[in-house]
Amino acid sequence: SIQISGETLSGAEIRDICESLRENSVRLLSLRGCQLSERDFGHVCRGVAESRSLAQLNLNLGIVSNINRVKQLAEALKTNRSVQSLFLHGSPLTDAGLALLNPALSIHPSLVALDLGDCMLGDEGINLICGLLPPDGAKSGLKELTLSANPGITSKGWGRLAIAVAHSSQLRVLNLDYNPLGDQVAGMLAVAVASSRTLEVLDLEGTGLTNQSAQTLLDMVENYPTALRTLILAENNISPELQQQISDLLSEGEEEEETEAHEVTTREKNPWICQNNSSSQMVLMTSGLGDSLLAETEM
Repeated sequence: SIQISGETLSGAEIRDICESLRENSVRLLSLRGCQLSERDFGHVCRGVAESRSLAQLNLNLGIVSNINRVKQLAEALKTNRSVQSLFLHGSPLTDAGLALLNPALSIHPSLVALDLGDCMLGDEGINLICGLLPPDGAKSGLKELTLSANPGITSKGWGRLAIAVAHSSQLRVLNLDYNPLGDQVAGMLAVAVASSRTLEVLDLEGTGLTNQSAQTLLDMVENYPTALRTLILAENNISPELQQQISDLLSEGEEEEETEAHEVTTREKNPWICQNNSSSQMVLMTSGLGDSLLAETEM
């Protein structure tokens, strides 16, 4: 892996990086917050296009700083087939930039994790992102999505995302922290979580929620079997009591899951033990993102 943060990169350093990309010896390339010339950025994009080994590309914190760079990155991703995780957190994409990038993202066969946090997106951007969620013949569909700190997205846009998550998404991780969501959007997200068979982690930190949202989420966790394991509600106007109730319910689900896993193991070792036909789903909670592709370089 090549991981560099906050450095001004010389032409010679860029040539070394590009050579490694072409030799297919790089799985992770992170240049977060680095300074490089327009020409050198183009060289990096051509290296990405030619690489067959690159699995994670981190260009966070302003690397993709203008429309010309967006176009070059889009061209690289049209050719590349190996990138699984793309991080553009803190890039001033806007909806116009995402529209240029979207055709490449929508046909990429391997992309499963996308970070578009703090990218100045609005409702038009959300419409494009919703199209990336379901798998089809050309792409696998996103499993991890970060949209933190995009205050230009309205409740209409968030509602569209909630419907997409509920309907055909394979998302496991959804990070919406530091967006002004409010209780109305939280209610829509609760319905999406209850409908989703895959969503395990939902980050709603600092999203303007109140006890009204917490009660809705509590009812969802209490009454509907979901895949949810982690629900982050810090920095909201929610009482400690309600947060504790939600945490307790998720913890109970985790204990039940562990018991069920032990029983399955026992049945496998002792196949003569009677098995019932129960197919009830369990709610569980674990700390952190585990093997999450976004865990390694979140910012």
